[in-house]
Amino acid sequence: MEVGEVNHQPAGNYYKELCVVCEKNKAQGIHLYTSFICSECEREMISTETNDPKYRYYLKQLRKAAEPQILS
Repeated sequence: MEVGEVNHQPAGNYYKELCVVCEKNKAQGIHLYTSFICSECEREMISTETNDPKYRYYLKQLRKAAEPQILS
């Protein structure tokens, strides 16, 4: 039995979520607790040095992920 090549063409409509860091709707990323972090912000945070002014911004935005959410 031969297995053909799988074509991985992206579908036209992705499910998008609001990134807790950049506050934009993005299709790809990770979940941290109940919060979503897009792939772009994840890469930027990982490569940011602690003495960079952006580092404090990322910390501030990530605090939102630790805030308890009221789910009804």
